Amino acid sequence: MAGICFIGLGNMGGPMAANLVKAGLTVTGFDLVESLRDAVANAGVKTVAQLTEAIEGADTVITMLPAGAHVLSVWREIVPRLAEGTLVIDCSTIDVASALQAHELATAAGLRSVDAPVSGGTIGAKNATLTFMAGGEPKAFAAAQPILEKMGAKIIHCGGAGAGQAAKICNNMILGISMIGVCEAFSLGERLGLSHQALFDVASTSSGQCWSLTSYCPVPGPVPASPANNDYKPGFAAALMLKDLRLAQDAASATGTATPLGTHAQELYEAFTEAGHGAVDFSGIIAHLRRQSRE
Repeated sequence: MAGICFIGLGNMGGPMAANLVKAGLTVTGFDLVESLRDAVANAGVKTVAQLTEAIEGADTVITMLPAGAHVLSVWREIVPRLAEGTLVIDCSTIDVASALQAHELATAAGLRSVDAPVSGGTIGAKNATLTFMAGGEPKAFAAAQPILEKMGAKIIHCGGAGAGQAAKICNNMILGISMIGVCEAFSLGERLGLSHQALFDVASTSSGQCWSLTSYCPVPGPVPASPANNDYKPGFAAALMLKDLRLAQDAASATGTATPLGTHAQELYEAFTEAGHGAVDFSGIIAHLRRQSRE
């Protein structure tokens, strides 16, 4: 494998591109932000200042961008310039409709395409322990899998075009809901006189066990690597959780699916971010819930 172009070198894309270099692959990176290009250049990624220059000679293009509109804008620009058979992988978290449009663009140009959003946050991106949820034709997935394995620990083919995005928004709706439940339990436990460690020791080994508790505990102490032990620095920012919950609610509305807890989780994260905490790790919503408690 050679000639990989990586577009979008932010908090997730930058470390992912660097891990491809660590794996011995040749990577050309592009981002509109010069400082982000400089950061990955230090990790061995060849960087360029023009998008069209980045894709020259690439047999694989990876995009990691903020939203569906950005992905479609970039794909519309690059797809006509790519050689037939080029593999295009989008690792962004976007709406399913935009993911399907991106696949259609690629198919019409004779390209192979995969939507492969990730779970694992910035820590997973740095440590190459991400989970990739992939959608696309089996042959396209088979071509993408060895590349994704250089950046992640688990690669799951979820189905056809758009299936990766569908899996991601469903997963993150579970995550948002479960984090609120864990935060509520610790807030209640505090008022009942329970120590954080005591509640953690009970819930983590009984029916309250979940990832939001055991891997990302929202209070300092029980899980040393959680953002709660680093002043709630993300991690996974609350604004990004809100984005994913909105995507889930858009999908629920489009399909007529009742998701009352997902709706309420979105409302709570909207209030948290509107209060100026969008850059705080999403587990920091425990402070918002504490403030709602009566004195």
